[in-house]
Amino acid sequence: MRIATTIFLTDETITPVRLAHQLEQRGFSGLYLPEHTHIPVSRRTPYPAGGELPPEYGRTLDPFVALGQAAAVTERLALGTGITLIAQHDPIDLAKQIATLDHLSGGRFTLGLGFGWNVEEAADHGVDWRTRRDLGRDRMALMRALWTDEPTAYEGEFGSVQASHAHPKPFQQPRGPVVGPRTLIGGAAGPKLFAHIAEYADGWLPIGGRGLTESVPQLRTAWESAGRDPKDLQVVPYAVLPDAGKLAHYADLGIEEVVLQLPPAGEAEVLRTLDAYAEYL
Repeated sequence: MRIATTIFLTDETITPVRLAHQLEQRGFSGLYLPEHTHIPVSRRTPYPAGGELPPEYGRTLDPFVALGQAAAVTERLALGTGITLIAQHDPIDLAKQIATLDHLSGGRFTLGLGFGWNVEEAADHGVDWRTRRDLGRDRMALMRALWTDEPTAYEGEFGSVQASHAHPKPFQQPRGPVVGPRTLIGGAAGPKLFAHIAEYADGWLPIGGRGLTESVPQLRTAWESAGRDPKDLQVVPYAVLPDAGKLAHYADLGIEEVVLQLPPAGEAEVLRTLDAYAEYL
């Protein structure tokens, strides 16, 4: 099982360069970074985990800039977002960022995408909360048009693009309906999410990894009903606090990668946590 990590990198934590160096040297497989552009102080949306929202949510580094630094100082480390808030981006700009990072890293990028939880943050980006999932699906389709080899136009419900020259292309080659980098969708289990995964992604990025015994078979049913090859489905538990029993259970479910949560801390504390996680490598 590949052991990757995630962390809220901020202006107060270990730097992307130092962390990437340490992860690759120690044998961890990847680094995934979350995204929040800003956190409105009104805080009308409850924190999903309960209690007060941790301060690192309002201090996160831009994941694409940070992952670009990490890519430049590593050779093997996989790089990903966990998650890109796709509804909050201009899809033409985002397609360029993603393709550039995947190209420059030699295909090491994973696009972990999701639809968000903070209504106020999304509203400042002009997102209608009720349609954010359909908006995200539409933006993925537009980006796929820009990533195809031949200039391809797209006309969708929420946006369009003319047939265009758009380079670089993502390093990774098309896989069935998926064009672009490895794509995983985050979110809670449910029929709509699983339909989206089966339609345009490589798999699921479930936060915390709870309830997979029941939900993974449901996802596999949706996946196969969409005509996807069963062996291609990827499930990657995300932001996991590990123990041996939990990882053994994931292995029994056929899971080949897990993303462990690191503390949003300075270098010394992060390295102590990596030392503790070394037993799982």
